[in-house]
Amino acid sequence: MPAHLDPRLLRAFVTVAEELHFTRAALRLHLAQQALSRDVRRLERELGAELFVRTTRQVTLTPDGERLLPYARRVLRAQDDLLAAFGQARPLLVDLNSPGLVTPRRVLHLARELAPGQELMARYESGLTWAAGELLAGRLDASFGRFAGLDPALRTGLDHQPVRYEPMAVVLPEDHRLAGAAEVPLAELAGETVYAGAGNPRTSEWTALARLLFEGRRIELAPPAPLAVGEEEFQRIMARTRHPILAVVGFPALPSTVLRPLVDPVPLSPVSLVWRRGLTHPAFDALRAAAARLAAAEGWLRRPPGGWIPAADHVLMASHD
Repeated sequence: MPAHLDPRLLRAFVTVAEELHFTRAALRLHLAQQALSRDVRRLERELGAELFVRTTRQVTLTPDGERLLPYARRVLRAQDDLLAAFGQARPLLVDLNSPGLVTPRRVLHLARELAPGQELMARYESGLTWAAGELLAGRLDASFGRFAGLDPALRTGLDHQPVRYEPMAVVLPEDHRLAGAAEVPLAELAGETVYAGAGNPRTSEWTALARLLFEGRRIELAPPAPLAVGEEEFQRIMARTRHPILAVVGFPALPSTVLRPLVDPVPLSPVSLVWRRGLTHPAFDALRAAAARLAAAEGWLRRPPGGWIPAADHVLMASHD
């Protein structure tokens, strides 16, 4: 047994153990795959133990690898805590999807209050589908969105904490036939063509939710529009198409439009805090605590009577209750 183990080798081991895939682990660590493989082999030599079984099809932990994993995680967590104590922790990168969305912004603001000595930086990746790849690659630390809408292959490397069943709404041109109503029953959208991000590869989890909601209600999903980057461009494209927009009650205001809650039933957008499995960071606990505190105080995880949610989302959200 060596007298000293380089924490870099332990981080390489833990990342491969979490991904069970050398290519994905190398992306997370911003390393070439060959360099990562060399680090793992060096650790195996220093410990005198084989840590992984590698085949052309899969990577699995050996019994020695399973035994090492909890120790390695504790060492890395202690290192992160030490660096944080001396002001050297890197910023926690938190994706809020889009500027102006209420739920992610409130969680981030409270987390900053709970961890005033840490830096939590906002990012805007537009949708969880895109953010998931950034999380797995280590370029983001946390995001928000519909966890059940992700490809199962992506979900295996991620974890989530339910935050809110967010009531859904519709954004209407101010001269739309339904704009004068305080609420819009779903049945009143029959015959309408509603925009829900079709064609945007960053937000496919939202489009899939819309398809499920519209099914059997004679609501058409609007065809793909040009991908608009930035609030001004989005407003311009939507003003030209004049399609109602599927949104949530906390959606930011757009000029010449009104936001109306959907009812009968109330459709719910399941929002989770999502992160890469095994994430350790001194500010991460504050982010999770902020999400839990707001959910409890605001009743965010209480479903209204008759609220609509897809079965797959209900299973994943309920499994964390």
